[in-house]
Amino acid sequence: MRRAVIITGPGFEDSEFVYPFYRLQEAGLSVDVATSNDGPVTGKHGGTATPTVKLRDLKATDFDLLLIPGGHEAPDRMRQVPEILNFTKAMHAAGKTIASICHGPWVLISAGILRGKRATCYKGCKDDLVNAGAIYVEEAAVIDGNIVTSPHYNDNAAFMKATLKVLGQG
Repeated sequence: MRRAVIITGPGFEDSEFVYPFYRLQEAGLSVDVATSNDGPVTGKHGGTATPTVKLRDLKATDFDLLLIPGGHEAPDRMRQVPEILNFTKAMHAAGKTIASICHGPWVLISAGILRGKRATCYKGCKDDLVNAGAIYVEEAAVIDGNIVTSPHYNDNAAFMKATLKVLGQG
């Protein structure tokens, strides 16, 4: 069975965590959750993400997909956690699928994997994306190699369709 891990932190956008969590299971993937503090975290609207795996135990060889939800606070906290950045870099180096929505591409920026890549994000992060050397594209979902990005939870369907396509599941 193919495996995915969703990494998030306090203040995540609930729909960008919940929709992918269940959509990936529906597509036949096993889904783990890791959080920036290794404990349960609460989303902007009161939902809870409870970790099933610790950050220190994440290995790129164990997963096919890394998914990073948005929300302003969660990605800002996540981009400051060395274990998350190192895991993101390892997934990218292994050619594994990395999907990120809304403010989530901040984590990809901090991991240094967006330079020269076509990507999108929440409009408030556009300058950060461009300044990191990415090619900003205003679309509901952007695929560049193993990286999938999307700007907003209104684009969850397009985001997950693109993510599953890159995984070869869609």
